Amino acid sequence: MTLRPTLLFTLCLAVLPLSAQQIQISKDNKTIAITTSGDAEALADLAVVSVGFEAYGKDQNSTYADATRTSNAIIDALTTAGIPKTVIQSQDQGLTAIEPNSDDDKTRYAQGQRFKFSQSWQVTVPADQSANTLHIAITSGANNSGGIEWQLKDDDALESQAAAKALERARSIAEHMAQGLGVHLGALIYASNQAPSRGIFPGMLNSSSASLRAQKVNLKPLAISPNRITRSATVYAVFAIE
Repeated sequence: MTLRPTLLFTLCLAVLPLSAQQIQISKDNKTIAITTSGDAEALADLAVVSVGFEAYGKDQNSTYADATRTSNAIIDALTTAGIPKTVIQSQDQGLTAIEPNSDDDKTRYAQGQRFKFSQSWQVTVPADQSANTLHIAITSGANNSGGIEWQLKDDDALESQAAAKALERARSIAEHMAQGLGVHLGALIYASNQAPSRGIFPGMLNSSSASLRAQKVNLKPLAISPNRITRSATVYAVFAIE
């Protein structure tokens, strides 16, 4: 007489977070429920480039006047290069007095500088235009620039790929469990997925706008390569067993 294994227990496998899986087998409703993860990756095709500048002066009016010229020069250079104003978003801007006892500005204060103006933008361009965008901004006076956030035009498609891989893995695990229990794996009767939070990959470059403008004719854009972006999805899948 052959005895079929009793189908009433829960098995949990603790491994690395992205490959964590939970398996539940129920005799009452004849199902195998599995929670597992999968990931997919693609080369970024969008770049959100951070550009900005800092300017110092001896009085409020002259500091603001110099900042205005630099601000407009940067935007004029970007738009002249064909970058639409609609993809240039202001982040912050401000005129502040220099503190005489500040460690960062003590030397400037001793040199007679009393005010600081700073401004920044985020410019969204195709990934292959990120280096040239940064080059144009810096050589036009953006001396506090360089952060890049890599993105995808169709991020949902990559997340769908990750979910599909997780679901495929869930079915493979369920099939092995069913074989071990001497039962047949039936149809998928329920599935849900949840994608983890997304990461940001910034980097900053500080430069001297005055020296860069003087050498503009001899400069070439930086060598910048897009990052590969990974998306992960966790799937909860319930399969029938027969």
